[in-house]
Amino acid sequence: MKPAKFDYVAPTTVDGAVEALRAANGEGKVLAGGQSLLPLLNFRMARPAVLVDLNGIKELSFIELRGDRVAIGALTRHREIEQSPLIASKLPVMAAAMRHVAHLAIRNRGTIGGSLSHADPAAELPMLSLFYGAELSVHGPSGRRAIAAEDFFVDALTNCLEPEEIVVEIEFPILQHNGCAFEEAARRFGDFALASIAVSVRRSEARIDDARVAVMGVADTPLRLREVERELGAIEVNDQTPDRFAELVTASVSANGDLHASAEYRQHLLGQLARRAMQTALSEVIR
Repeated sequence: MKPAKFDYVAPTTVDGAVEALRAANGEGKVLAGGQSLLPLLNFRMARPAVLVDLNGIKELSFIELRGDRVAIGALTRHREIEQSPLIASKLPVMAAAMRHVAHLAIRNRGTIGGSLSHADPAAELPMLSLFYGAELSVHGPSGRRAIAAEDFFVDALTNCLEPEEIVVEIEFPILQHNGCAFEEAARRFGDFALASIAVSVRRSEARIDDARVAVMGVADTPLRLREVERELGAIEVNDQTPDRFAELVTASVSANGDLHASAEYRQHLLGQLARRAMQTALSEVIR
């Protein structure tokens, strides 16, 4: 199929993009990498009156260290994040997860801002933004405002952006942890996840002093498991810790079912991934 007719504008500034969206009166769509939007256009599931192409706004593509945070511009491609030494050093869970994002051709074009805005509950970057406690900077007619990742995702494929706002950058806090892991299961490598989990821990001799846990693919939005994080602090680290962690994770999540997998299967799968992730996180602890 072919898209319905639309007007096309290609601003070279953020303010120009916002003005184009304002002029569209709620009938505009933003084009970044296009890996999610173009199929929707082709199937006419999206019928914007105006397509606002952000690719001429060069200032929105960057990865930089800002003290105890890593900032990523909204137009930064998945492949740039995957290959970045800074990401590998400061955000190791993100580095591990990027290899699971779709296929190489898509990673070459897809952008972090586009992925977050699309808000697919089975996509890696929305979950990672929640996992790290990221802050999204968005620009609209009134200027910039910051949105915490936990407030950004409203429902499946739904975010809290106003029609005239665009994501311009995302800041990810650097976790002071010494062990981490990312696990994902899909029908085929590169498909959307049936279930996935990210884990990061700061471990002393026999205790987990701090932890970060998030899951995706099992609910209408990615989930950060704060209660599991708290309970890990009361667990003594031993050979049974991965099994106990899997129990905590599955008890805290009520998985969705769909045509790809039943709720029961997803629940079981998440437990297996949780066990494997904790084994890896504890075995790769940096002393």
